[in-house]
Amino acid sequence: MILTVTLNTALDITHRVPALRPGASHRVAEVAERPGGKGVNVARVIAALGHEATVTGFAGGLTGRLLREGLTATPGLTDALLPVSGTTRRTIAVVDELSGTTTQLNEPGPVVSPAEWQAFQEAYADLLAGAAAVALCGSLPPGVPVGAYAGLVRTARAAGVPVLLDTSGEPLRRGIAARPDILKPNADELAELTGSHEPSRATRDARRRGAGAVVTSLGPDGVLAVTSGGSWHATPPARLRGNPTGAGDSLVAGLLSGLVEHLPWPDRLARAVALSAATVLAPTAGEFDRAAYEELLRRTVVTNEAEAA
Repeated sequence: MILTVTLNTALDITHRVPALRPGASHRVAEVAERPGGKGVNVARVIAALGHEATVTGFAGGLTGRLLREGLTATPGLTDALLPVSGTTRRTIAVVDELSGTTTQLNEPGPVVSPAEWQAFQEAYADLLAGAAAVALCGSLPPGVPVGAYAGLVRTARAAGVPVLLDTSGEPLRRGIAARPDILKPNADELAELTGSHEPSRATRDARRRGAGAVVTSLGPDGVLAVTSGGSWHATPPARLRGNPTGAGDSLVAGLLSGLVEHLPWPDRLARAVALSAATVLAPTAGEFDRAAYEELLRRTVVTNEAEAA
């Protein structure tokens, strides 16, 4: 079982409009509503790849109930979310069909009480006993300590469970010091962490700060990975237009599934990049175009950075 942690779950709502004009009224061509939050998206993709996935974190209120109802329809996915007295947030994505761009609106999430946070930590430790790997994903809701991910990383490492961290800001800065096995920032998050806007240098710097491996998402330019076994740059065969929401989460799913299958790093990265690109072609986060994925996987290029230099 692969465990994903989403402390700030969400009900993802995607609106598609012919063209987005600030300050104007719009007729929405299509609306999609799905369970969301980074780790939830990761788990859905992992389940679609044929692995058992368990989702934990918090859910509360009407949106929390709708989120949990949506999870029941996903084969291979187990709901281990904990109740919270507040109401789960919504995220709103507005897709401009003319330009192909997406505008994202993210609510802050419910306030988590000390008792709710303590209950989660106890449940998390129990879930790790059956986990082959764990992903810690996304933002922290109000009330959760800024060092929460650092503590969860240490708990996973003590249990002997490989852990991937995908967050930003101060939670990322503190979490990397706890030595996660894999860190998955994007280029902006990496620059904020290291102060460097040169991806290769910043990725190497981040690994020196404590991560076993750092896989930096470069958007349409693929990923850059620095590990104990080498450095690679994986790129999709073409730039794709579509909805990028959830593409980074599919990348995490590719990395984690490759980890538990003991794939070599180049194969993990090829899978991760192909899944990420195929997600851009799907209508909502947490999904990917399977036919496109299989074609992209065959054509994704993975370059050994040492040999390229």
